[in-house]
Amino acid sequence: MSEKILGIDLGTTNSLVGVVDSGFPILFANSEGSRITPSVVWYSKESSPVIGESARRMMTVSPNEVVASVKRKIGSGEKCKVGDKELSPEEVSSSILSHLRDVAEEASGENFTKAVITVPAYFNDSQRASTKSAAEMAGLDVVRIIREPTAAAIAYGMDKMEDKSRIVVYDFGGGTFDVSILELSEGVFQVISTSGDTQLGGDDIDIAVADFIYHKAEGCSIAEASSEVRALFLDAGRKCKEVLSSEKNYNIKIPFYDGVKSFELVITIDTLNEILRPIIEKTISHCHKALIDSGFSKDDIDSIILVGGSSRIPLVHELVELFFDKKPDLSQNPDESVALGAVTHGGVLSGALREIILLDVTPLSLGVETFGGLMNVIIPRNTTIPVKRGELFTNAVAQQREMAINVLQGEREMAKDNWKLGEFAIDFDSSGRGAARVGVEFSLDADGILTVLARDTITGREKIVEIKNSAVDVDDESVEKMVNESIEHAFDDMNERLFAEAKMKSDELIPAVEEGLKMLAEDLSSQEINEINLKLGILKKALKENCPKDLKNANEALDKATEPLAVHIIEKALTG
Repeated sequence: MSEKILGIDLGTTNSLVGVVDSGFPILFANSEGSRITPSVVWYSKESSPVIGESARRMMTVSPNEVVASVKRKIGSGEKCKVGDKELSPEEVSSSILSHLRDVAEEASGENFTKAVITVPAYFNDSQRASTKSAAEMAGLDVVRIIREPTAAAIAYGMDKMEDKSRIVVYDFGGGTFDVSILELSEGVFQVISTSGDTQLGGDDIDIAVADFIYHKAEGCSIAEASSEVRALFLDAGRKCKEVLSSEKNYNIKIPFYDGVKSFELVITIDTLNEILRPIIEKTISHCHKALIDSGFSKDDIDSIILVGGSSRIPLVHELVELFFDKKPDLSQNPDESVALGAVTHGGVLSGALREIILLDVTPLSLGVETFGGLMNVIIPRNTTIPVKRGELFTNAVAQQREMAINVLQGEREMAKDNWKLGEFAIDFDSSGRGAARVGVEFSLDADGILTVLARDTITGREKIVEIKNSAVDVDDESVEKMVNESIEHAFDDMNERLFAEAKMKSDELIPAVEEGLKMLAEDLSSQEINEINLKLGILKKALKENCPKDLKNANEALDKATEPLAVHIIEKALTG
């Protein structure tokens, strides 16, 4: 097999990277445990550029030292101002791409020099060339630049569509929007029409919400605010948008935003919809244009795929369905589908993946139980088979010597509420927490035989288990019952999942903070120590209660309080 090729989604707001490993596409998690890396660069005066979540947090602290949404400027010739310096968008983008390569190499233990990178469908030659130039500056050989809608369609799966199928890819990201209509004919995707706007995205939503909040606070436009105050209100607008994607109201609190004044406001989903409607209607006008340009009618469209974090907004779902007279397909993760498509395409180019013939679909999702009792879906419901997919897992406990693979089927968030198809364990050499790497691959053939492979990627040790027919041979009544239960318990299930995830973070955070205090208490002020202990007590109390929101807030509060401790730990490590 030839050299592995990275797949990179270089997004306006967030970026992702992955590769095909052991025959299945995976996305790498960064040092903070997330597959999503904010496309933000902090140019600290004391160190080399910082990329990701740490940089994003600095947007409210030192906004003049941070560059975000650089994708909007790439290929334009416009410079990015950082303090008294000016950087090209290509230079900033290269820092992000270099960081993504580092994430991949650190996670896999391998070196990478080649990549497939995605760009919006309407990027011109200059924008595409600038993207390639940025990658070359980061030491990457770009073997292919592919359009984001094509990547999303690949992730969605050629296997889901018959010949002559027509799909709409509605891509509403952080800084850009495009809509494309594609046709699959004899195994080839063809972009029939596209429309979009390089200056329309989630950033504009954040600004609109922030402007509304600031007007309530000060009676004028946010454009009149200082950069520091503007950053605080933009952060509040972003959080408001995210929270109201799943809740009905959100209590905004901005303490001492100008050093003296504080502001509090409750925004409902109805108010948010009023703010967002003009922006989202702009996207619908592009849908209308793309449809006209394609020569198709609404009845000719077979599927609508939603891509990009901003597509999570409930009003988007409502207006897209209203326009196309068809419910959008929500089976894909809108944040990851483009990246997975790029990874898959990289796998095809490297020879790691082969084209397959598809005959049937999975009636229910297939996955494994992960730490905390969660259901981790590997093959989603209604995926056409045969299909092969997998993920890379690591050990959650130090000195762990084996990993239990609990194979599940169902649509519920928690493992206990789904059906168990089988269970086995794979052993590996004991190591520190997060050091082991076990690839779990689900291979479902045309006969409904599910083969589950678990492989220790460090030693090559593996186990294979066959589960005959159970994955596909499910009666309609049982399928309907499971789906209905997932809908009926959706709210409670999500709360239980959120609590489990927050609890896992708490279980990691508390001992780490307590150990850090023991080691470095002398380097902290009494005020800092008291604040950490206060937030530590609040978190321990929240752990005893069953409220995911309180536990999440307590985690975030302790994270904030321990920032001085984290700084000292880093300084010790750098000088040690």
